[in-house]
Amino acid sequence: MGVAAGPIRVVVAKPGLDGHDRGAKVIARALRDAGMEVIYTGLHQTPEQIVDTAIQEDADAIGLSILSGAHNTLFAAVIDLLKERDAEDIIVFGGGIIPEEDIAPLKDKGVAGIFTPGATTGTIVEWVRENVRQPAAS
Repeated sequence: MGVAAGPIRVVVAKPGLDGHDRGAKVIARALRDAGMEVIYTGLHQTPEQIVDTAIQEDADAIGLSILSGAHNTLFAAVIDLLKERDAEDIIVFGGGIIPEEDIAPLKDKGVAGIFTPGATTGTIVEWVRENVRQPAAS
């Protein structure tokens, strides 16, 4: 079955002050290797910059990598900005060092998928394939 809309486009971003981007780069490469288009924003992006990039790039999803402990604030900020800009169709997922007790509240807020440090790139690629591509508008 062919997808008319081309490859899934994912913005991979490192919000906040966290300076560790190895994980984000590994995920970006895995998604790319799986045939997706990945826009990697680099370090120290604000939620506004990330949402701007996703909208400009017509992204299907935003993947956030957060190790700094500020995941509740940063995920919420990205989701609120997408709502404000009528871009709620962009799916938000992410990973990092996220305590178990924060996962359900983040999902309630609208984060579609959360991956903790044990998640494999294969799991994440599969999740994106299954959850991101909306049926093409006819």
